[in-house]
Amino acid sequence: MVHDDRSLSVPGGAGLVGFREGFYQAWTGWADAAFELTEAVLCTPGPVTSVPALSLEPVFRRSHGSLYKALARGRVDAGAVRDLLAAHRPGGWPLVFAMDATTWPRCDAETSPGRGFYYSASTHSAGQPIVAGWSYQHLVQLSWAKDSWTAPVDVVRLDPTADATTVTAAQVTGLVARLGATEQVPVVAFDAGYDAPGLTHALAGVRAGIVVRIRDDRVFYADPEPAPAGRAGRPRRHGARRALREVASWPTPDHSITATDDRYGTVRVDAWHDLHPKLGRRGPWKDSDVVPIVRGTIMRVDVEHLPKPTSRTKKVLWLWVTGPHGTDLDVCWRAYLRRFDIEHTFRFYKNTLGWTAPSLRTPEQADRWTWIITAAYTQLRLARTLVEDCRRPWERPRPRPKLSPARVRRGFRQLQPHLPPMARAPKSRTPGPGRPPGTRTGPRTRHPAIKKAA
Repeated sequence: MVHDDRSLSVPGGAGLVGFREGFYQAWTGWADAAFELTEAVLCTPGPVTSVPALSLEPVFRRSHGSLYKALARGRVDAGAVRDLLAAHRPGGWPLVFAMDATTWPRCDAETSPGRGFYYSASTHSAGQPIVAGWSYQHLVQLSWAKDSWTAPVDVVRLDPTADATTVTAAQVTGLVARLGATEQVPVVAFDAGYDAPGLTHALAGVRAGIVVRIRDDRVFYADPEPAPAGRAGRPRRHGARRALREVASWPTPDHSITATDDRYGTVRVDAWHDLHPKLGRRGPWKDSDVVPIVRGTIMRVDVEHLPKPTSRTKKVLWLWVTGPHGTDLDVCWRAYLRRFDIEHTFRFYKNTLGWTAPSLRTPEQADRWTWIITAAYTQLRLARTLVEDCRRPWERPRPRPKLSPARVRRGFRQLQPHLPPMARAPKSRTPGPGRPPGTRTGPRTRHPAIKKAA
């Protein structure tokens, strides 16, 4: 690793420099090419649409062959990168996180293993809203500020044959371990599609609260009344029925909040504690003799209006909330409303940083490229107060802390020369001998996409 005096010309950039050093050290193979590839992603003008074109950037001093070798042969310590992301998370942000999965489409990549079928709202296959590819589950930290910034802390590729609830619970458990002892209870928000009772059961004993959106056609039950003395038979497991669409017949809420939000107006929140659904012998309990009773808090969130009232019909929001003692219910519903910031991060990953641009063959190569994109986005967040506002003529000027990710990336090209270099200079640019004459590799093995049963 090479250092010079240029790091002294970046006041307030110790966090950015420290993150760059840690990310370089996390690569145990082809670190120089991988780090310069990250630099090229940050410094190329415009969106990344062609990965080979990144080798033409001045910050990438190697040939285009080294670019692909870094992804094919490089080795990165994923645990070290996760620790690095947690260590450089914004200290002033609340311990509020969002988790969601997004798909890297690889529909025609028949030689790529590990693909599965996943839901896609924009791409259809055989008339169905599904797409074949790799699915990555991201965990990001949120803020209360009115911007699109998030702080990624973890990302995992979901194997099509793995249990999604088990993988999700492992990610949350790892996050809590990396955070250590904190005064505030971490809260993780999930959108509909996650198994709320399954996550609650898997995270029992973990100091973290979860907020999961649930459908309005769900039915829950209260605890039954104690059986009279002397009654024979098995005790009842379920008490009074509570259908979400019949909330008018519910008892008085156990907890009520009325708040005012700049985007949603007056917000009314009602909460009922110790409700549970009827669970069947399937999923995590398919081999259980007795299905457990998983209790949680049901929250009903009713807002005065949506940020864009003309675009959608206002609906009542139902949330499943669980957590240890000290979980703030007021933070829980606000956390879910901020959960949509992760969608802005996904769009920036794909449309600007080119996360799904390369046609990589193996999922291991996709994992390395995903860590590069995550590290690039984190560097942009750490450089928010260091770059100049390179705004377009039609854009309004903004102070440095309020710059968007795209505008920070425009100014990173001018900041990069003032940062200490990490990668070593290339040894040689002489082309290799190539493949020996007469050799044949043969056709590659075909891997059909895995279809997981419901």
